Amino acid sequence: MKTAHVFQLLLLSALWGVSFLMIRIAGDSLPPVWVGLLRCSVGALFLWGVLIVARRKLPARKLFPWLVVVALFNNAIPFTFFAWGERSIPSSTAAIVGATTPIWTLLLSLAIHRAHVTRFVVLGALLSFAGVVLVVSGHSSQQGDPSSPGGGFLLGAVLVVLASMGYAIATVTAKAKLRGVDPIGLATMQLTLAGVLLLPIALAGAHPAAIAWQSLAAVAVLGLAGSGVAYILYFNLLAQISSTHVAAVTYLLPIWGLFWGALAHEAIGWTAIFGVAIVIAGLALLNWRIPRPVPMPAIQPAQD
Repeated sequence: MKTAHVFQLLLLSALWGVSFLMIRIAGDSLPPVWVGLLRCSVGALFLWGVLIVARRKLPARKLFPWLVVVALFNNAIPFTFFAWGERSIPSSTAAIVGATTPIWTLLLSLAIHRAHVTRFVVLGALLSFAGVVLVVSGHSSQQGDPSSPGGGFLLGAVLVVLASMGYAIATVTAKAKLRGVDPIGLATMQLTLAGVLLLPIALAGAHPAAIAWQSLAAVAVLGLAGSGVAYILYFNLLAQISSTHVAAVTYLLPIWGLFWGALAHEAIGWTAIFGVAIVIAGLALLNWRIPRPVPMPAIQPAQD
C-alpha cells in the first residue's frame, strides 16, 4: 500500500474519530434530532456541489425505496441516536461502543446468507463485546451516579449500540440492493433523504432555545468533514485499494476516540484503554482469513 493511501486512511479515521467529539459539542445546545438534521443538511449541500461540479450521476428512480431504507438506517437514526446517547456518555466511550458496527454487519450477513461461522468469528465477536462491556461497566462505576438529563449512562450506551446496528443494516442493504450505483450520487441522496425524514420530527419536537457558536461550528465540521470529505475519501480509497485495507479504519476509530476525548479533558480510565485493546483484537479476529492451500496439479499418467 502506497504512502498516500496510508495517509488517506489516517485522515479518514481521524475525521470519523473526531465526529464523536463534535456530536457531543453540538448536543450541548441542540436537541438530538436537530443535530442529525443539520449534519445531514450541511453534508448534503456539500455533496450536491461536488456532484454538480464533477458531473456524477444520481441513483435510478427505481431504487428510491432502498435509498430511503439506507438513508434511515445509515444517517437519520444513527446521527440522532449518537447525539442522544452522548448526552449521558463521553464521546470516547461512544467511539468504542460504535466500533461494534463491523460485528453487527458480519453477524447480520451470516444470518441472512446462512453462512458457516468459523471459530475466529465467534471468538472475535465475543472478544469485541467483552471489550465494550469492560469500557461501559468501568466508566459507569467511575461515575457512581449514572443518572443524568439524558436518561442515564446505560441508556446512552444502548442508544449508541442501536446506532451501530443501524449502520450494519444499511451496509447489508446497500451491498444487496445498491450495487453499481455511483458512490457520490448514493451519498448525496442518502443525506438528502435523511434530512427530509428528520425535518418534520425536528419541527414537531423540541426546538433549540439558544444555540452556542461552538455547537454550530461542531455541526459544520460534522457535515463538511464527517459526512462530506470523509465520504469522498472513503469511496476514493475503495476504488484504489482492497476493502480489507480500507477496513483498517475500523481499528483506528476507538483509538482516535480516546485521543480526541483526552484532548477534550474527558476522563480516560485504564478500563477504557484495556477495553479498546480487546475490541481491536476481536475485530482483527473477525477479519482473520486462513490461506487456502494451493491444490497440487494432478499427475498425468505416462503415455506409451
